[in-house]
Amino acid sequence: MLVNKNEIEQLIPQRAPILMIDTLLSQDELKTETTFEVLESNMFIRNNHLQEGGIIENIAQSAAARAGYYYKTNNLTPPLGFIGGISKLEIFANPKVGDVLRTVIEKKNEVFNITLIKGTSFVGEQAIATCEMKIVIDDSTTA
Repeated sequence: MLVNKNEIEQLIPQRAPILMIDTLLSQDELKTETTFEVLESNMFIRNNHLQEGGIIENIAQSAAARAGYYYKTNNLTPPLGFIGGISKLEIFANPKVGDVLRTVIEKKNEVFNITLIKGTSFVGEQAIATCEMKIVIDDSTTA
């Protein structure tokens, strides 16, 4: 584990009640993995299950953690990032309270301050969601 639950807020701007990742498990040039335990108190819980918006936010925050970790390990302040677009979204199942999501972010392409990622969330070995996202980084330090 690279970053635990107590340190994750150093990588991303989100805070409770919208914080949707707990740990950064691993990261290399092309791939990032995070975890998130689905709690009953989560604002995206309905009928004991995490709703689609929560799954999408988990993928987006996992991508943010990827960028945040890169900036932190290079002694830079992590910039803000925004979802520029979502495509190829498939939700196969809604995780229930108590499940732990493992989300894998794969960098597909990067042009200037826009990164195309593929995000896949799992409960155990079962994929529960996948999508592509364009993430726009507001990196005013390069302007």
